[in-house]
Amino acid sequence: MKRSLWIAAFLIVVGGFVGFQQYHSWSLNKPQGNSAATAEDGSQRGAGGAQGTTGGSQGQERAGAGGAGGGRSREAVPVLVATAVQKSVPVLIRAVGNVEAYTTVSVKSQVTGVLQQAHFKEGQDVKKGQMLFTIDARPLEAALKQAEANLARDAAQLKNLREQVRRYAELVEKQYVSREQYDQIKTNADAAESVVDADKAAVDNAKVQLSYCYIYSPVNGRVGSVLINEGNLIRLNDGAALVVINQINPINVTFAVPEQHLADIKRHMAGGKLKVDARFQSDEGRPEQGVLAFVDNAVDRSTGTIKLKAEFTNNERRLWPGQFVNVALTLSTQGDAVVVPSEAVQVGPEGQQLFIVKEDRRIEVRLVTVGPTQEGESVIAKGLAAGELVVREGQFLLGPGSRVDIRDAAKDGEGKAGAGRKERGGKSKAKAEERGAS
Repeated sequence: MKRSLWIAAFLIVVGGFVGFQQYHSWSLNKPQGNSAATAEDGSQRGAGGAQGTTGGSQGQERAGAGGAGGGRSREAVPVLVATAVQKSVPVLIRAVGNVEAYTTVSVKSQVTGVLQQAHFKEGQDVKKGQMLFTIDARPLEAALKQAEANLARDAAQLKNLREQVRRYAELVEKQYVSREQYDQIKTNADAAESVVDADKAAVDNAKVQLSYCYIYSPVNGRVGSVLINEGNLIRLNDGAALVVINQINPINVTFAVPEQHLADIKRHMAGGKLKVDARFQSDEGRPEQGVLAFVDNAVDRSTGTIKLKAEFTNNERRLWPGQFVNVALTLSTQGDAVVVPSEAVQVGPEGQQLFIVKEDRRIEVRLVTVGPTQEGESVIAKGLAAGELVVREGQFLLGPGSRVDIRDAAKDGEGKAGAGRKERGGKSKAKAEERGAS
C-alpha cells in the first residue's frame, strides 16, 4: 500500500513539472497584443522616407547575407594535391640491425707472472704482430737455462756410452768380452739417447713458455680498455682478459627478417650478391652500403625469423660495434611503377582508395591496389595512371562529385609560418604591455 502511494506521488510531481514547462514555453511564444502591433505600425509609418530607405537597405543586406550563406554552402573545398609519377622503385625488406665486429679477440695470458708493461694506449689501432704486453720473463728464462743444462749433461753421457758401444763391438768380435756385456752397454746407450731427446723437448717447451711472456696482436683491429693494469699478477687460465681487440675494417651487421621472405631472398641471391644499406636514426646523410654475406641455416622457432648478416667495408668507420642501425635489404628493382604520396591513400568501406581530381575540379573516389610503401611513397599496383592528380590533404571533407579548390603547398606553408610569427609577436607585445603597466 505504501509503495503504491509513493509511486502515485512521484507521478503527480513529474506531471506537474512537465505541465509547468509547457505553459512557460507557450507564454513565451504567444503573439503580441493588437495595441502593441498598432503602436509599432504607427511608429514605422511616422519614421518617414529616410527610415524606409534604411529599411530597404537593411532588407537588401539581409538578402545579400542569405545569398552569401547559400554561396558558402556551395563553395569548393580547399585541398592539397599531388601528381602520380612513374619511376623505378626498389623492392626492399626493412629491419633493425646490430653492428658486430668482424673479428673479436679476448687477449689472455698463457703463463703466470707479473704484468710488466702494456705497449699501447687504450682505443689505439693495432696491427697484426704488434707487441701488446710484456710479462716478467725471469722465472721462465731460468727454467730454459736449466733445461739446456740437463740437455748438455745427458748429451755428454750419451757420447760416452756410444764410444763404449764402439769399443765393446771390437772386443766382442775378438771374444775378449761376452755378448751379454756388449748388449748391456748398447742398451744403456739407447736409453741415454732417449733421455737426450726428452731434454731437447724440454728445452723447446721452455722456449715456448718464455715466448708467452711477450704477447702480440693476432689481428688488425682496435683495442679497448686495459682490464688489468701493469704490476698485477696474472695467472694461467685466469678468466679475466687483458684486453679485447675488435676488427672493424671490415665489419658485420646482423639482422632478422620474417621467415616468409626467406624464399625470395634465396631466389634473388642465386642471381648475385644482394645490396644492403645501413642508416642511422640520428644521421640523415648517405647510408653505408654493403652486401649480404650470410643466411643462417635454421629459422628461429621462437620468433619465426631468419638471421642474416651483411658485410660492410666501413672505410670511414661510421659503423661501430654494438650500434643499432636501420637496415634495408634490396631484393630487386620494380621499373615503371606508379607512385603517390602515402598520405594520399585512404581506407574506405570497400578497401584502399584515392580521391582523384578530374579536369572539372570534381572528385572521383577510386578503389586501388597498393603495393610496397617506403620513404613516404606508396606504389599503386592497380587503379591509377601516371599524371593523374590525387588529393593528399583534405580528404575528410570530400565525397564523390565534390568540387575542390587546389591550394599551393608552398604558399600555405608560408602563410602558416607568417601566422605563427604574428601570433608570437602579439604575445610578446602583450607581455611588454603587462610589464609596462606593472
